[in-house]
Amino acid sequence: MTKKYFSRGKSKKRFEIFRDKCYKIWRSDGLKTEILKEKDVQIFNLIVENYLKIGNPISSGYIAQRSQRPVSSATVRNIMSKLEKHGYLLQPHTSSGRVPTDKGLRLYVNNLFGEVIYPDISINFTREAFHQKKGDFNSLLDRVSQILSEESDNLGFVLSPRISRINFYHIRLIKISEEKIMIILITTSKLVLTEIIETKSYFTQVELDQASRYINENFRGKNLLFVRDFILREIPAHKMRYEDILRKLITLLKFHLIEEERSSQIFIQGTSKLLGKSESIDMENLKLLFRGFEEKAKLAKLLSDVISLDRVKVLIGTELDIPDILDFSLILSHYGYDQQVLGSLGIIGPKRIPYRKIIPLVDCVAKKLSETISYS
Repeated sequence: MTKKYFSRGKSKKRFEIFRDKCYKIWRSDGLKTEILKEKDVQIFNLIVENYLKIGNPISSGYIAQRSQRPVSSATVRNIMSKLEKHGYLLQPHTSSGRVPTDKGLRLYVNNLFGEVIYPDISINFTREAFHQKKGDFNSLLDRVSQILSEESDNLGFVLSPRISRINFYHIRLIKISEEKIMIILITTSKLVLTEIIETKSYFTQVELDQASRYINENFRGKNLLFVRDFILREIPAHKMRYEDILRKLITLLKFHLIEEERSSQIFIQGTSKLLGKSESIDMENLKLLFRGFEEKAKLAKLLSDVISLDRVKVLIGTELDIPDILDFSLILSHYGYDQQVLGSLGIIGPKRIPYRKIIPLVDCVAKKLSETISYS
């Protein structure tokens, strides 16, 4: 099994390991610091990992029995009190144990990013899993969302890229009606995308064929954003063979790119899997989440707003700032090629999601999808 690890690279860390074996956790307000000893962090991680498994408040006696190092229940209680004081743990009832808060789960996830993660299962996808429906780009993305759901036992999603950002091998423009044109785009890795766009300019099919021919002859391997910018620069300077057609084409691309920014297609699989986790999720909040799935455009907009350049980004509960999914965690990454982000993918699940398993899973799927769309 290949060992996978995750690092924050050269970005600012929210914690560091000092020579005195302490973790220094910087508050988000940047004004105060909290010192946790190595033993505190070990006990804290043990509490969180057992809570993620069983879902019940964790008692000091339970931790004392399972600690790899000898430790008394009294010592564990003192550490729990300290962690509770700092806001990492919560005691739901006076007679119960502790559970991690959203802030505590954030500390736990940050610690995972700072260590080698050994997944519970081997992550090894066959080429066929990603190439099964390679000719159709949307079918590929739908398949990837299914893989994410099946492997995580949670909800998997993939946000599709905007067609204007995808490098093409061949493009064809077809008139559907006076106000609608179909773009058929074959990517450099031979994936096929189709999209119907609205137009306020009148085109004949002959003009669209001429525009397609000009684009294919001059811009193969580029994307429509590049085509738009190039033509905008060149038309004022030169009399071009297809000048009138390209002026209308520019108007078409401008209008489409504005509309494109307002919407993204999202592929979702595994909603039924969340129904089986009623012990981890408030059912009213689950209903709100499913209502969001029915409004896919709204959900896609919310998720596209949190696209990050981090290899894997984890948002927990209140960090999401999305009222409908405050009881959930979002683990996402991006896919693309040539250092260009095309879209995002990930998993939505209860806050009790097994982060140690899900983080490398999302990272691996993102890299596999990037490889698939990058190479023939």
